[in-house]
Amino acid sequence: MSTEENDTSVTYFILLGLTDQPHLKPLLFGIFLLIYTVTLMGNLGMIILICTDPNLHTPMYFFLSALSFIDACYSSVVTPRLLADLLATDKSISYTSCVAQMAFLVLHGTLECLMLATMAYDRYVAICHPFLYHQLMSKTTRVKLVAAAYTLSITNAAVQTHNVFRLPYCGPNLVNHYFCDIPPVLQLACADTGQARKVLYIFSALATVTTFLGIAISYVYILVTVSRMSSAAGRQKALSTCASHFTAITLFYGTVFFMYIKPSTENSMDQDKVVSVFYSIVIPMLNPLIYSLRNKEVKEAVKKKIYGKRLTQ
Repeated sequence: MSTEENDTSVTYFILLGLTDQPHLKPLLFGIFLLIYTVTLMGNLGMIILICTDPNLHTPMYFFLSALSFIDACYSSVVTPRLLADLLATDKSISYTSCVAQMAFLVLHGTLECLMLATMAYDRYVAICHPFLYHQLMSKTTRVKLVAAAYTLSITNAAVQTHNVFRLPYCGPNLVNHYFCDIPPVLQLACADTGQARKVLYIFSALATVTTFLGIAISYVYILVTVSRMSSAAGRQKALSTCASHFTAITLFYGTVFFMYIKPSTENSMDQDKVVSVFYSIVIPMLNPLIYSLRNKEVKEAVKKKIYGKRLTQ
């Protein structure tokens, strides 16, 4: 254990939350409870649908079920604690719990990036190399890709969390956020955070920029291949299989990059809270809805489950 770690005297942090206005808290509680319920039902329902419908036992839906699991977990790291704090007067979180929450947030945020990149690669193989698709995307390959995503995400979470909590914390202990996010916690360190911020930016860039570039390259190849198709129906079918994924990418990366490029102001931390709500709570709810509403095969599977059961009753 380093000397810096021995200097830490803070045993708990206090989360200041989304708002300090009491009259808004019951309304926010109801909104976020509804969002969390829809998130769990949507993502777990998607997983069950994919597992039970043979028509969805394809590589694309294998990765979609993995994304749904990640989204359900991602939201669960943040939302239950937020709901409890909206009703409680004591908003303290133990030092250990803060470490754990930050680690799981970085883990699932990184997984989200890697899984979206993996799904882009899957669409690239399906459209650009259709005859080799099932060979290149065999079950073994799919499992290895997901395992690699988890391995890289765990590594990033371990590095990022250690980078923050190797510093001493001797007070104050007021975290200006509704969860233990890295920037507001770093502000409380009783030491120079210059090196820690460099590590934060480097590893955050590796998780976001590199995966975004991988997605962009995949879609460039996809668009080139589609433009060379002689059949209009073929082009339409190819693009329709990418529509839901492209929408999910736009929402997630648009939010993440806004966090990076927006100018720093006195109210930037309040802005960060609002943006954090979107990428950690709202987007995990929207993803299954996007894939349900914009994907013909998923809609057909849902209809079969609903009307099939009615017919058998």
